Amino acid sequence: MNYSAATRTFQAPAIGMGILRNLSPLAARVGGLSVAVTSPSRSKPFVCLSTATNAKIKEAVQTDKAPAALGPYSQAVKANNMVFVSGVLGLVPETGEFLSDGIEDQTEQVLKNMGEILKASGCSYSSVVKTTIMLADLKDFRKMNGIYAKYFPSPAPARATYQVAALPLDARVEIECIAAL
Repeated sequence: MNYSAATRTFQAPAIGMGILRNLSPLAARVGGLSVAVTSPSRSKPFVCLSTATNAKIKEAVQTDKAPAALGPYSQAVKANNMVFVSGVLGLVPETGEFLSDGIEDQTEQVLKNMGEILKASGCSYSSVVKTTIMLADLKDFRKMNGIYAKYFPSPAPARATYQVAALPLDARVEIECIAAL
């Protein structure tokens, strides 16, 4: 069997399905090749082959143009051609303070900070596929939404919005996102 991963092509020997039916669940990794086989109780065995050309699984992203993480976590992590941006607050990077207590100012600063993290990750707002928004008060939804809409081109990312009991530093809004590289 021939398999192609991006620009690399390799040859793998054909595997007899009869052999796989007799195996219990199996997962193996040899070099850059991963193989997974389901249990024999399935009517049709399933085999999954994948390649990894880079042994480094994940990479932390850090920029001074956005506020530092408030705890033991990364501003973002790159893994499997995706960027996972941690929850971002509307702190001004130079001062570590909120510009104001207003939802509009905090949302604007959150999205500016997120843009800097995305840029440091090698992507942009148009690369974002999913956001999660946490609001201290769901009554701020309409005002937050007006600012948010200016940053994400069509098609807008998938999104969930929640009201939470409290946010770090008494923030009004926190947003996290996932982007494709």
